[in-house]
Amino acid sequence: MDPRTNPFAPGAGARPPAFAGREQILEAADIALDRQIAGRHANSMILLGLRGVGKTVLLNRLHEEAKAKGYETVRLEVPDAAGGHLARMLVPMLDSVLRRLDRRQAAQDAMGRAGAALVNFAAAFKISYQGFALGLDGDGLAAGSGNMEADLPDLMRAVWEAAADRKTALGLFIDEVQYLSRDELSALARTCHEAAQQGGRFLMIGAGLPQIAALAGDAKSYAERLFSYPEVGPLSDAAAREVLSRPAAEEGVAFEDAALDRIVADTEGYAYFLQSWGKFVWDEADASPITEDDVIRAHPAIRADLDESFFRVRYDRSSPAEQQYLRAMAELGPGPHQTGDVAKILGTESSQVANTRRKLIEAGMIYSQRHGETAFTVPLFDTFMRRTMPDLVPYTPRKRG
Repeated sequence: MDPRTNPFAPGAGARPPAFAGREQILEAADIALDRQIAGRHANSMILLGLRGVGKTVLLNRLHEEAKAKGYETVRLEVPDAAGGHLARMLVPMLDSVLRRLDRRQAAQDAMGRAGAALVNFAAAFKISYQGFALGLDGDGLAAGSGNMEADLPDLMRAVWEAAADRKTALGLFIDEVQYLSRDELSALARTCHEAAQQGGRFLMIGAGLPQIAALAGDAKSYAERLFSYPEVGPLSDAAAREVLSRPAAEEGVAFEDAALDRIVADTEGYAYFLQSWGKFVWDEADASPITEDDVIRAHPAIRADLDESFFRVRYDRSSPAEQQYLRAMAELGPGPHQTGDVAKILGTESSQVANTRRKLIEAGMIYSQRHGETAFTVPLFDTFMRRTMPDLVPYTPRKRG
């Protein structure tokens, strides 16, 4: 069929042609956004899930909804292993917020405090910043100590107070939360805590891998009460079918039930994979309705594309020792697996490969929600590892010079 009319859109964070199966999360976030901008408390939220489940798509949609409701927003994506760089990302974006707020008619005192706080914050964390000022300088004002846990709440409070003066609220949207440092997570938790205590019009919505709930709890013991943690998992059978059939129907194309059954089984309901299967099956099919044979013929192209664009980009970032560990996990299946079992497959003890495991967790390749367990952050990664590394190589201790 004509690829020009293909409705499916595989891509990191790309908006799918049909939303389905996320109604509860969207409703909960919508209520929180409405409550907060009206001056009523609502818990901040961190979306948890594996790679490819659609967390970024959801975060982007909630960001757009917040802007539509009148929020002043900041949207960040934390780069891999960028712990310690939150201040550098925040300063230019908060500067934009203050400049937008300045265009609204309201009293200037809160704006002056917010501008001075941002100047102090930038100076404390050695960030080049020309400064946004409305007649107040930074001397003696907050957010200039150089301690992230003390300064970030001071800075954000000054900005949300300026927003409240202009009858709006501040929304902070952060993707890849797991790459924040412990100090940054702690500072964000304290910011949300102070907003709740002071009735600040501030809401944070983040997205990250499943270990975030535990990391946030380690950073601040009260984090589990500050945030809600909606789990973004595979779509239900009905939702997965809708994600495929509704966009196709809008183009006058139907799927046979057997084709939908096969795609839902192959993808296990993961949102990214559904878009990939939809794209390649559409291009493979000659005419409507799309059949199971079309799905089967598209398999080689699907696998080749996913191996190169989705799996290998992560695999190639890993060292040989880390690839070895991932291959041992794959030998056991999709997981989660006991760390001792992975070490046994490698022919060694857990302590010998603990550093490799830690590096893989820090890189976001694997995660551990429970002590002694390890699982892939990427769905179907075990099958990719068995394809790309057919032979399992036992662990060999590195010789010390």
